[in-house]
Amino acid sequence: MIYWQPDVDPGTVLLSATMPLSNAPAIKIPNIDQAAIRHEPSGTSVVSRASASSLRLLLLDSAEPGRPLAAIVPLDAFGLDRIEALSRLWRVLNHRPVPLYARLTEQRRRRLRLMLQAIDGHLSGATYREIAKALYGELRVDQEHWKTSPLRDSTIALVKDGRAMIAGGYLRLLRHRRRG
Repeated sequence: MIYWQPDVDPGTVLLSATMPLSNAPAIKIPNIDQAAIRHEPSGTSVVSRASASSLRLLLLDSAEPGRPLAAIVPLDAFGLDRIEALSRLWRVLNHRPVPLYARLTEQRRRRLRLMLQAIDGHLSGATYREIAKALYGELRVDQEHWKTSPLRDSTIALVKDGRAMIAGGYLRLLRHRRRG
């Protein structure tokens, strides 16, 4: 299992022990994956599998499940992503429906799948035309003049973007795409 630091993955909820409030409830985090617990210098990483997509939590200081907890939301460029992750945790704790993670839309998933296929073909020595035939079908590729085909342009872009992912761009998958 991969553990991302919270500064890299804004989907990680940071939890801290709270000062006793008059009615601060003890928080039982449901469905903790015992095999995924990891102790590290910054705290204890846990994964709750209480929803369709897992929730990543980092218990700071002396925080532990079953005691009152407070969430920490750094006010950085990824604040909205962090608030969404906290909202998902709140929904789990209050037995509310948890929507699927919005970080990857179905369209982005499809494009990522095509990118992976394209870069895999390219790294295996396939030509752009061979990659296009594998992605879009031989009949469709052969129906158009290759040099001016939109399928050619699309295939080249998929390979280029696949290379960018390999070079570290995959970290963008952990964040929402937001317009400036």
